[in-house]
Amino acid sequence: MSVSRRAVLSWAFYDWANSAFSTTVIAGFFPIFFKSYWGGALSATESTRWLGYSLSISALLVALIGPFLGAMADQAGTKKRSLAIFTALGIGSTAGLAFVGEGMWQLAAFLYVLATIGFLCSIIFYDSLLIGITDDRSVDVVSARGYALGYLGGGILFAFNAFAASSPETFGLSGRVEAVKLSFLTVAVWWALFSLPLLLFVPEPPGGTPMKFLEGVRRGYGQLRHTFNGIRRIKMALLFLLAYWFYIDGVDTVIGMAGDFGKAIGFPDEVLITGLLLVQFVAFPFAILMGRIGKWWGPRKAILLSLFIYALVTTVGSRITTEPVKIFGFETNQFYLLAFMVATVQGGVQALSRSFFARLIPADRAAEFFGFYNMLGKFAAIVGPFLVATVVTTTGDSRAGIQAIIALFVIGGGLLLFVNDRTARQQ
Repeated sequence: MSVSRRAVLSWAFYDWANSAFSTTVIAGFFPIFFKSYWGGALSATESTRWLGYSLSISALLVALIGPFLGAMADQAGTKKRSLAIFTALGIGSTAGLAFVGEGMWQLAAFLYVLATIGFLCSIIFYDSLLIGITDDRSVDVVSARGYALGYLGGGILFAFNAFAASSPETFGLSGRVEAVKLSFLTVAVWWALFSLPLLLFVPEPPGGTPMKFLEGVRRGYGQLRHTFNGIRRIKMALLFLLAYWFYIDGVDTVIGMAGDFGKAIGFPDEVLITGLLLVQFVAFPFAILMGRIGKWWGPRKAILLSLFIYALVTTVGSRITTEPVKIFGFETNQFYLLAFMVATVQGGVQALSRSFFARLIPADRAAEFFGFYNMLGKFAAIVGPFLVATVVTTTGDSRAGIQAIIALFVIGGGLLLFVNDRTARQQ
């Protein structure tokens, strides 16, 4: 199969587009702003609980509808159209956050859930398009390139928004609140603008028959039943998905709750934002590097390396304090050290998991199978934030919540040891 460079770059730029949401909104300003502005009247424990539940609700809804949506898109040949619809939902809901007033934490949480649903559902169809533009030799590198561009693009916009929040007068803004609200609008515009290359230049994969909505529902339901049967027949795919269910839970929880955790420990907003920026720009070269390592070693070994580092990150993270530490004679903030460690593997574990799964599934049912893949990931993402929120509520200790997720990396990595790389490549 020939690989179109324009199609590959256009596909990868959707990561550049939607990562503005995951960086500025999910990891950056929303957790901090929710705790200090929208939910300022709530206690630290209450705001953590509602943030965790908001993430869990959006993940649950995506987990329930994702495979069905994927099956419908495969049957009707509407992967790109479906991606555009959910992208529009995410963009509109993100823009709406800019107009939510102080203390209106319920409305902010509702829009956040809608935006996250749009973001997560669009990724189902984005991932499914990967198979149509790559072959077995290029899939690891192309998948990693998407994540690398995502970290770079998301980091650039986040850096701009962080500077505007720290120096609002430079842009003629009244203060930090106005700057943060403006950041939600910039995310919406960025997401919309850089989604265009994919919609224009990435071809809709062949297959599928134009049909009315109800017919699509009927066929999608029938196809979904075949998905479960198909997954059960591909033993390595089934085992991989079980491992993925555990370890991606820990990864998603770290991404979604890091800012809130740092805030609860006592790190100022400036440190948290700088740490998140560090993740974005360090993750860019490391995502590319992990893609190369996946090509050289095989994706399984590269993922296992990433999970080992994540387990180490979680262990260290549950013990950090606001006191500076010395590394190689240089004094640094402990949160920055943790952010650097996360940055070395965050993009790699996501990209290689996607490309590894892409090797195991039939190309003509990609959206359907990726709907199932994302369903498992989002069911895991329900457990992680819910677990953190519940443990924190029960113990009153944010560190206990972080410690609880270490086992997920250990279990996931242990199961992954039994996934055969060579068998995977042959299926």
